[in-house]
Parts: sequence; structure tokens; C-alpha cells
Amino acid sequence: MSILEADDVLYSILALVIIENALEIYIAYRQVKVYRNALTVPTELKAHMSSETFHKARKYGLDGENFGIFKAVVMDVLLLCLELYIGLIALLWQMSVDVVERLQWDSSNEIIVSLVFVLISNVLSTFKSLPFKIYKIFVLEEKHGFNKQTAGFFAWDQVKGFLVTQIVMLPITAAIIFIVQRGGDNFFIWLWVFAGVISLVLLTLYPIFIAPLFDKYTPLEEGPLRQSIENLAASLKFPLTKLYVVEGSKRSSHSNAYFYGLWNSKRIVLFDTLLLNKGKPDDSELNDDEKGKGCTDEEVLAVLGHELGHWKLGHVTKNIIIMQVHLFLMFLVFGYLFKYAPFYEALGFPPGTRPILVGLLIIFTYVMAPYNAIINFAMTILSRRFEYQADEFAHKLGFEQQLCRALIKLNLDNLGFPIYDWLYSTWNHSHPTLLQRLARLKQLGQSQKKVQ
Repeated sequence: MSILEADDVLYSILALVIIENALEIYIAYRQVKVYRNALTVPTELKAHMSSETFHKARKYGLDGENFGIFKAVVMDVLLLCLELYIGLIALLWQMSVDVVERLQWDSSNEIIVSLVFVLISNVLSTFKSLPFKIYKIFVLEEKHGFNKQTAGFFAWDQVKGFLVTQIVMLPITAAIIFIVQRGGDNFFIWLWVFAGVISLVLLTLYPIFIAPLFDKYTPLEEGPLRQSIENLAASLKFPLTKLYVVEGSKRSSHSNAYFYGLWNSKRIVLFDTLLLNKGKPDDSELNDDEKGKGCTDEEVLAVLGHELGHWKLGHVTKNIIIMQVHLFLMFLVFGYLFKYAPFYEALGFPPGTRPILVGLLIIFTYVMAPYNAIINFAMTILSRRFEYQADEFAHKLGFEQQLCRALIKLNLDNLGFPIYDWLYSTWNHSHPTLLQRLARLKQLGQSQKKVQ
């Protein structure tokens, strides 16, 4: 293949990277203007949100968005384009070959070289992202009162995260290369089956074995809240087997709740920050800024009514099916394009060198970039639809008022800003905004009254 073809591919990739990030930055800047110009509390929230809290949320959002734009310019445009232009991936691959030879292993074995390549790439990626992580947690989040991590906790967290990632990634990488090498002309089918099995296994095992390495999970204490949750689950025939509280407050004061597990073994997890006063009967143990935060038992139950609505309406299953179709199409394209030499030469590889892992990276990240953008946008729209449906499900359970109060409290506790640029929200938000959800719940309540 000619050098011109490789250059065309390189410049096309660079153009895609720049255009995609320019679009993201433009959309983010639209929201920055909203943060700067929206200076009054929306009418719908004046009874719940003070002017002081509104401006705290506005400044938190503005700082976060400016940081996001800066990070995108530095990491996703300047640094990434420079790495692509100088052929960093090819240099790291050659470094991996050299390391394998120094260790007197078989450098002709692509699986061994690929594993070393993954390890080196992950080390480099970790160090590149570390300054941004430190700034976000210890400057931005600290400034706005959300960071609860000590330097030691953060450092150990990063080490654990890196080690767990390698333990998971390296065997999967070896299996992918093996399947491509031995799978014949239709290897992409076997690759798709493998990816589907692995994703289901990780969905099952991560919360049980990996998540507890980073946060403390304890069973929810016996009491009215636990009994109410169990009764709600039973009424919906939700196969609840475990009910946990995760000590997320050691990491951040943001709050959440979720369920996990496949088939007839489901577990519900509540962040301690979701519970009123972190679920403690005596608030004397709490700092002043923690007192009074969180949801009452009824409001927690409303949040879970929403989450269980996702299960009852089959949203989790639908997302899994969509993801499997998406993966099949990705692997199908990979199967047809990964031998195209200019892809590799564009990134600095000598003619004839076509590492499978690099081909996967090029096709999934760059060749399929326009398709990925469309799919991500479509999934965002679908997710918003699912959220409205789950809210309606909670409404039908009789949780309309409690869910409204919970949404407002969570927004206030997390310093969520209630006003968004329409394009920013449409492009980025997997959930409708607070005002949209409150308006929809109010509409449902009014419709119910008319029927009655």
C-alpha cells in the first residue's frame, strides 16, 4: 500500500478526533453560558431551593464544565492528536516487543506481546489521567464540599483499581487474540459470543467480588425501612435476596441507589448518603454539613419504586439485547476491515505488521466513531424515555409526592443545577432534568384526578 493511502487514513482519523471533540466542546460551552447567565431560581423550585443554594449549584456546575472543557482540549484533542501523529501506539508496540525479547520470551507470539503492550499502555494512561483525577477530587470537589477522600485513601484506591483492571483485562485480551487467530473466517461470531458471556459474567461478579474491594457493604439493619423495601419487592415479585448499604460517604457525599444480579437473585444497594443522616439514629456523629441531608424512609422507598420500575418494565433486559446487537455489528465490521494495511501504517507500523489488538482499537475507536456517536445519542434518548416510564411506574405505586420530594432533595444535596441548555441536555443527559421530571409527575397526577 502506498504512503499516500496511509497518510490519508491518518489525517482522516485526526479530522474525526478534532471534529468530534469540537462538537462536544461547543455543546459544553453553551451550558457554560447558561451557568453564567441564569441568575434566578426557577419558579417551580422557589419553595424548595434558596438563592444561596442555587448560586452554589451554579458555581459548582460552572467549575465542573470549565474543567471538562479544559480536559477535553488537553487530553482528547492536543495530546491525542500528537500521539497519533508521532505514532505513539507503534512505538509502544515496539517497546513491548523489546521487553519480551529482553525477558527471553517468544516475541513472535502475538498474545504475549499484546499483554505486555496492554500493561505498558495502561501504566501510561494511568499517569496521564492522574493529574486530572487529583485536581477534580482534591480541588474541584473539595472546593464545593463533596470530597471525603484522604490522600492515602485516594492513592490506595488508584493502586487497587489498576491491579484489578489488569487482572480482568489481560485474560480477556489473550482470549480475544486467540479467537481471532483460531476462529477462521467467521471468527467475529465467536468473538461476539465470548464478549456477550464475559459481559454477563462481569455484571454478575463485579458487585459481589470487585466492588467490595473499594467500598464497604453492610446489610441494611432490621427496621421499618428494611421491612418496607422487602414488602415492596414482594408485591412486585422482585426476587430480592440481599439488601445492602454501601459506605459511599468515605469517597464522596453524592448519593445513589441501584440493584444488580441476574435472573432470580437480585440485590439492592443503597448509598449511605441517600439515607437521612446517613441512616444514623443519632446525628451527633455527623458534621454540621451532613446533618439533615438524605431522604426519609418514604422518599427512599419512592426512589426504589422508580428503580424497580426499570426491572418490571424490562429496561435492563432491553438494554442488554441492544448492547449485544451493537457488539455484533461492531465485530462484524472489525472482521471485514482489520486486515486493511493503511490503518496500521497510518499509526506508524511498518508494512506487514498488523497487531490484532491495535486493529480492534482503530476500528472501534476511530473507524466506527460516527456510528458510535449516533448510537450513543440514540441510547441517550431511549434512556430518557425509560426514566419517564420508571417515574410513571413509581407514580402508579402511589409514590408521586414522595418521589418529587426525593428528586428535589437529591438535587439539592448534590448541588445539581436545575437549568440546562436544550442542546446540552439533549446530547448529554441520560435522565430528564429535574424540572422535566417534576412537570411530568405533576401531569400524571392531574390526569389521574381527572379520571377519578
